[in-house]
Amino acid sequence: MVMAADSQFHVLAVDDSLIDRKLIERLLKTSSYQVTTVDSGSKALEFLGLIEEHQHTNFKSPSSSSSSSNIHHQEVEVNLIITDYCMPGMTGFDLLKKVKESTSLRNIPVVIMSSENLPSRISSRCLEEGAEEFFLKPVRLCDVNKLKPHIMKTKFKDQNQEEEEEEETTETEFESIEKQQQQQQIQMNSNNKRKAGMDEEGVGEDRRRRIRYNSNGVATVN
Repeated sequence: MVMAADSQFHVLAVDDSLIDRKLIERLLKTSSYQVTTVDSGSKALEFLGLIEEHQHTNFKSPSSSSSSSNIHHQEVEVNLIITDYCMPGMTGFDLLKKVKESTSLRNIPVVIMSSENLPSRISSRCLEEGAEEFFLKPVRLCDVNKLKPHIMKTKFKDQNQEEEEEEETTETEFESIEKQQQQQQIQMNSNNKRKAGMDEEGVGEDRRRRIRYNSNGVATVN
């Protein structure tokens, strides 16, 4: 049952080192995660749908083993990103900032990996920018076991946000209905008053028409 639940979670692994990519992919699949691997931050952004590139890219998706630039995040939901810190071009730290700046992706947990000599300095910098974890390379299975709580926390957060949005929508709809009902009631009251006034005028006119005067000049009502 646990494997079936974990297999629903999809991790995007980003590392320019083929050896490290293979290692993290094997560890993640051992833990029953779906895995997509890419070798650069720019290709990760493309996969996430943040940038468009016309050239073919080199990433491996759980839905296809071929390299194609037309695969993007709308087809496969990404539940967590794990990325190397130091990469040529766009670094893992740059990727972290891009994800956290995106309104549609900022809730995706990001984990940073590094083999740098000053891990405390790097980890503090990344955690301050919004990373969930910092792993020292080589990544081990005990590190991968720390990923699921971050995914579940985000899942619950997204569900609560959806429920709050649904409640706000329902409340807005009720307020709109109540407002329409109040307007209808006001209109009905106005129509009733207008009708009552017209009826009174009709009665008064009818009474005036019924008044007659006798021979002595005294008014009588027929």
